[in-house]
Amino acid sequence: MDDARDDSTTAWHRHLELVATILLAAATVTTAWSAFQSSKWGGYSTASYSAATADRTLSNRSATLAGQQTIIDVTLFTDWLAAVNEEQGQVLPPSYVPDPTTYSGFLYERFRPEFRPALHAWLAEDPATDPEAPPSPFAMDEYVLAAAQESQRLESSADASATIAREANQRKDNYVLATVMCASVLFFCGIGGKLSSVRSRTAMIVLAGVFLLATVGVLATYPVRFG
Repeated sequence: MDDARDDSTTAWHRHLELVATILLAAATVTTAWSAFQSSKWGGYSTASYSAATADRTLSNRSATLAGQQTIIDVTLFTDWLAAVNEEQGQVLPPSYVPDPTTYSGFLYERFRPEFRPALHAWLAEDPATDPEAPPSPFAMDEYVLAAAQESQRLESSADASATIAREANQRKDNYVLATVMCASVLFFCGIGGKLSSVRSRTAMIVLAGVFLLATVGVLATYPVRFG
């Protein structure tokens, strides 16, 4: 009777060892996969953060250029108004035809191409007599700076890249957590192999199996990246 019980216990130990070996192998592969994905998502996060930084730098440059262009437009416009007033004796004539031989005409020829449509649209509003006209060409919808638009585009691109970087970083952390869970599988299998009690050994192997199944189940919901 005792011999049969010993044989049964020995057979159960062999089964547990086989199961533990399978769990260890599966946990090792899962750990390697999690580490691989964590590395990929970490690299993608770093690249996205770099792209966001580069776009913000370019956005700041474009914003600075737009500010400089606005200063040029305001300065020339102010000087032009003063020249028109001095030449024609009024702040703004009902109509204006540039004369290259006058100072106002000289300034007019130096208006930037982006400013002229706004100036023409503003003059068409008859601001000299219409109190509801916009106060200056800079309040017109026609006053559009390509540099300012480029700055906004780059800022939006930087925000999008930063969002992608944060998401990728979170996915990297998720895979790191999966690696920790796999380490728990290795721990329980290792402890189980050192225990002499069949019940305790079985409990450790079962815990290892539960952790492994939970880890695989969680990993199945994570996005993967190869590039």
